[in-house]
Amino acid sequence: MASDCLFCKIAAGEIPSTRVHSDEELYAFRDINPAAPQHILLIPRQHVQSVAHLEDQHAAVMGKLMVMAGKIAEQEGFAEQGFRCVVNTGSDGGQTVDHLHLHLLAGRHLTWPPG
Repeated sequence: MASDCLFCKIAAGEIPSTRVHSDEELYAFRDINPAAPQHILLIPRQHVQSVAHLEDQHAAVMGKLMVMAGKIAEQEGFAEQGFRCVVNTGSDGGQTVDHLHLHLLAGRHLTWPPG
């Protein structure tokens, strides 16, 4: 855990969140500023700054992150209608918290290209 990381503190329960999923490796919670009717953030509990900082040892947890996104979509009832998984990287990529996170967006028609 990075002591000054917002998402590390959320995963540790130091900052309140609306939990959707929690296990030893991943934590998922509802975004407080949703960009869609369904907006859930999935994070690895281990602090990794971004996709640009991933190494071979992160492969399993990143695979689990994607699998869990599909399971949460099913659990929340929007898997059939469709959803989007977004991982922003760096300031030009739109990343605002320096802890790797996946945005799971659903509940409306999502246009392309984004922003």
